[in-house]
Amino acid sequence: MSERFRGVALERLPVALPCLDRAARWLAALCVVASSMGCVLTQDVPDPALDIPDGYRAARLTDPDTPPTLDWWRGFRSPELTTLMEEAQKVNLDIAAATARFIQADAQARIAGAALLPNLSGSGSQTYSRTSGASASGLTNGGRETVNYSSSLSASYEFDFWGKNRDAAQAAEETAIANRFDRDVVALTTLTSVANAYFQVLASQDRLRTARQNIASATRILEAIKQRLKAGTGNDLDVAQQEAVLANQRAAVPPLRQTLALNINALATLVARPPESVNVTGGSLNQMSSPRVTSGLPSELLTQRPDIRRQEAQLASATANVGNARAQFFPSIQLTGQGGYQSSALVSLFQPHAAFFSVVGSLTQPIFDGGKILGNFEFTRARQDELLQAYRKSVVSAFADVDNALVSIKETTVKLRLQREVLAASRRAFQLSEQQLRAGTADIITVLNTQVTLFQAEDSLWQAQLARLLAIVSLYQALGGGWEPRMERPVDAL
Repeated sequence: MSERFRGVALERLPVALPCLDRAARWLAALCVVASSMGCVLTQDVPDPALDIPDGYRAARLTDPDTPPTLDWWRGFRSPELTTLMEEAQKVNLDIAAATARFIQADAQARIAGAALLPNLSGSGSQTYSRTSGASASGLTNGGRETVNYSSSLSASYEFDFWGKNRDAAQAAEETAIANRFDRDVVALTTLTSVANAYFQVLASQDRLRTARQNIASATRILEAIKQRLKAGTGNDLDVAQQEAVLANQRAAVPPLRQTLALNINALATLVARPPESVNVTGGSLNQMSSPRVTSGLPSELLTQRPDIRRQEAQLASATANVGNARAQFFPSIQLTGQGGYQSSALVSLFQPHAAFFSVVGSLTQPIFDGGKILGNFEFTRARQDELLQAYRKSVVSAFADVDNALVSIKETTVKLRLQREVLAASRRAFQLSEQQLRAGTADIITVLNTQVTLFQAEDSLWQAQLARLLAIVSLYQALGGGWEPRMERPVDAL
């Protein structure tokens, strides 16, 4: 920096060289002292001391070479779901806000890093002045007019011997990295919300269709019971009981329509559109495929879950802040220089005799600040410890999330299989009771029980299918979404 300064403003001033040499020798001595303090200021990220298990408790043996793909939602084989997912990634407002936050963090990192570089500024001015023409005797002499021109460069630089500015810049950079992973967390949450809302739409449509079919069945049974009443083999109690069953089925329809509308509106919000401009066709849960998800190894989870990596970056930022707070106990050393030209005539402004310069080296050592620096240091240490514990918890919670999702998939699969058996038996019992009713040999209580059991079994089947799909989505979320394809290592590297 001194050579650049000398070339710009002092190239014709040899008298300045001894002063600069003395300043350079003084600063070199300070560098020797600072080098002995480097080990004191070294600050590494603390060891989280985590016990990484060899595998998940609920995981079966799976192929480690088939991790979740980046576009994991395509495994459900729904073109409409894929379209909604792709649209949400482009226009979702939460993702856009998270993107703006990491752009802000990048800008803050550049601001923090500016302290590591010299500050150089130039200025030019023209000054016109006129003195008063009045004298003490009351006479006037017309005054005096002067014009002064100046042009100068000024530079300043703080020597970062203790790493204060470096640590501040590193803290800002790690915060920017954390904000990028935060954007990934928001994106993953958005995608899983789209999938969950879409499956809720399908389940609501299936349950509505089933409810209408049940209403038709209950109406058919009611007509048969009324025929028995006309024939003298029934009574008003039988009719009233069946009317209650029919009314109960009709009352189940409005909540299902409400659930359907709410989830369509949720999808509209996720794709940043008003509900009036969103048309979700839907379909049936029976049309959805159930992708097989490989959980991988627990150690891989640490590099795939964006929330874990966000916590890790925040911990690194807090560690750099500790170094910055520690460096504030030490002196601040700054070099400031200014040089340029000043003349009363513009034509002679850049002549050697019009040049001027000044060089100032300063050292500021905190002596007493009422405990401000110490308090800031203790605060950053406590903040670092807080984020360390948060990082540990995020890792432990991630393992639990994966195990919970694996258990949910396993148990909902069993539940779905058993519920299909319940539905088959309930449907057969209802068919037999209806046949006996029309033949006049059925007990009305048996007919009522079998149809209520069937209606519940049909509705429970759709809920079991929904629960299994939601469990699969939860596993994708627990694993951090899709994983980058593994790179094959060359044979020579083995």
